[in-house]
Amino acid sequence: MEKIKILLADNSFLIRQGLRSIIEEYKDFKLVGEAEKAIDLHEKLLLNNPHVLIIDYGSAYFCFDDILVIRECFPQVNILAITNYLSRKTISGAIENGVMSHLLKDCSKDEIIEAILNTARGEKFFCGKVVNIALRGSDTTSENNSSLSENVKPDKSISCDGIKLSVRELEIIQCVAEGLVNKQIAEKLFLSTHTIATHRKNIMSKIGVNNSAGLVMFAVKQNLISQPSPANF
Repeated sequence: MEKIKILLADNSFLIRQGLRSIIEEYKDFKLVGEAEKAIDLHEKLLLNNPHVLIIDYGSAYFCFDDILVIRECFPQVNILAITNYLSRKTISGAIENGVMSHLLKDCSKDEIIEAILNTARGEKFFCGKVVNIALRGSDTTSENNSSLSENVKPDKSISCDGIKLSVRELEIIQCVAEGLVNKQIAEKLFLSTHTIATHRKNIMSKIGVNNSAGLVMFAVKQNLISQPSPANF
């Protein structure tokens, strides 16, 4: 079995050292390179062809626009962002523009390993606090005064536990966002209505919402669907 090839992109030596130690401990991971600045990242990606890029797009020598460039030039690379607390606008924008999974730098070792594994498989994985930030209705400051680099902190009561979404769960979220009811989703996916209802309950529990509107908001913010059906609101 081929090891998961990982490239690190972070200007902080200490952060890279910490991630390196986690990667080197896990037998299925292989660190293929490190980039300290955005100017080096393109070459490192080209030379090493990683399965997963771990990047802090909010650090000193990387930025939000790097995500767009990576997605355009290296669409086969799955992006896992590990950052400090950032604004809802920044995190949502990064996910909409190509970040597959997103953690915060205070996440645990086990959560980082799980995020890498899921990201390598093409599955979305989010820290619970990232979901909390992304699902907020608005930033904590006005749009006129906020910036992409402005940090905000989520509700302290929110768990940092990871949230994994399977391909099937993503399909169901998309169907809900399109305005389909359980019976229609079941017919479309060739499953029972009871199975769909169970999936919906589990999904809402995972992402911390309690109705279809919350699922639709999540789908829009995570770029699963561009335009929600009016029937959901």
